[in-house]
Amino acid sequence: MYRGANDLFHGFEDKRIETPDVDFAVLIAGTGPVILLLHGYPETRSAWHRIAPALADAYTVVIPDLPGYGDSRVTGNSQGMGSKRRMAKSLHEMMVAMGHQRFTVVGHDRGGRVAYRMALDFPESVTALVSVTVVPTPEMWEGASKAFGMGAWHWFMMAQPAPLPETLMAADPGFLIDLTLGKMAENIELIDPLALEDYRRAFDNPDVRHAMCQDYRAGATVDEADDLADRTSGRKIQIPVLVLWEKDRLYGGGRKPLDIWADWASKIEGRGIGGGHLLPETAATEVLEELLPFLDKTVNAP
Repeated sequence: MYRGANDLFHGFEDKRIETPDVDFAVLIAGTGPVILLLHGYPETRSAWHRIAPALADAYTVVIPDLPGYGDSRVTGNSQGMGSKRRMAKSLHEMMVAMGHQRFTVVGHDRGGRVAYRMALDFPESVTALVSVTVVPTPEMWEGASKAFGMGAWHWFMMAQPAPLPETLMAADPGFLIDLTLGKMAENIELIDPLALEDYRRAFDNPDVRHAMCQDYRAGATVDEADDLADRTSGRKIQIPVLVLWEKDRLYGGGRKPLDIWADWASKIEGRGIGGGHLLPETAATEVLEELLPFLDKTVNAP
């Protein structure tokens, strides 16, 4: 564990959980119903340090680094590990190995894409879903425009075949991650210094950057294909879904997030929150104001 984790996650235990393909770095605390928290790009499990302690008062909180991110290492077949289906499978194996057969998944950014894939592929395990700043991948690509490309250029650059993006990213990783986080947070100073230290430390590792590129390559190929197959077949998420998004943001064609999610889930609710893209860090209080009541009525429902 990096040296700042004890200060960010008081009372959490740092563990390694091995699955057939991934050696996961996981933080765990609390008792009661199980909540799995999944971070996004270009971060690590440290992204949840303002959310997790409040949840651990009433829940068992499990916070892994995504496969290949942070301190989680792909140890088995790495071919295709960037796909959200493969990530979801490995994370489900991790949860089962820990004795957790049923759980709620909360995912932000790339973790949000893994989260809804888990809900689709493992409906017997996922009891509720929380999606933070994410709509499904096909709608993102279908709504891609000049404005999207200029703002989210990494979606296109990191999806290029290896080793082009890896080579470009290696030129100055520190500049790139600070530029990215500053844009996402709207002010990099809003990110806790210990969390920022962890993000920079992980991003400095070329294996982590490669895993991130594999994630985005999958997003432009197999992830979109998997999602389109589900959408075409009319397959929907049947569990309760809470959607939190960047306030006032619309997606391709001017669509609202809840309208998009209505095509994917039967029981949805949510609202926009100000604070940029990194809501678990820049608007933690507002996120908890929505998250805690949702968990209370879904996870603790009689």
